Amino acid sequence: MGVRLDRSGGIGLITIDRPDKLNALTLAMYDDLGAAFAEVRDDPRIGVAVLTGAGDRAFCVGADLGESIPALTEERFDISEWDAAHQKHSVLDKPVIAAVNGLCLGGGFEIMLSTDVRLASTEAQFALPETGVGVVPAGGTLVRLIRQIPYAFAMELMLCGTRIDAETALRYGLVNRVVPAERLVPESIAVAEGLLAKSATALATVKSAVRALADLPYEEAFRREAVLGQRAFASDDAREGLAAFAQRRTPVFPSRTSSAGGVRG
Repeated sequence: MGVRLDRSGGIGLITIDRPDKLNALTLAMYDDLGAAFAEVRDDPRIGVAVLTGAGDRAFCVGADLGESIPALTEERFDISEWDAAHQKHSVLDKPVIAAVNGLCLGGGFEIMLSTDVRLASTEAQFALPETGVGVVPAGGTLVRLIRQIPYAFAMELMLCGTRIDAETALRYGLVNRVVPAERLVPESIAVAEGLLAKSATALATVKSAVRALADLPYEEAFRREAVLGQRAFASDDAREGLAAFAQRRTPVFPSRTSSAGGVRG
């Protein structure tokens, strides 16, 4: 029980492992999840992470209400201590893929919103039920959701707590694809393997640029985009990639050959 990080061929598989409790997170597990993201960031052997839940019933249903909610309401605990698990202020410039394998509720939904590419099983269900118990989804959702999907969809989810199925989540733009449950992890690993064939430098640049440019005025954003783009075009990976394209061969990116995982995020 807890949060596991398993490494294989440049992929870090993070598993929220408490299936008997629908992968509800204890306070210690929140710390462990934040530590797992930090380990992915710092381990040069890992180039991509896949995040999933143990079992077939739930990805994660958020905080263990018996432990966390009393601690929060009695002000024995500050919600900002969950920031690392929600990737609020961390700088992880390696792709993170969510493999959503069942119930994705509350804090589990919020953690999913911190990932980059999302696959859901046909059995997955999504909801933000917080307003029904007098709280709000403040694990990054109040900031992220309205920036990721259309306003009306976001507000219905946050205000009404509406539960939606995987196909609706796909239509809303919350997930990239829906797959049969038995194909969820294999297809997520396949996406990760595809990303490992890309330039680690380029992937890190995309993630850092999206984070840095999203809320800047157009002119400033374009100026900074040019700086980041120029840096990428001048990189060793770009030289190798363009040479490989001209020679009609598969590129061997220096950022991948220097270590199994690529550049540090």
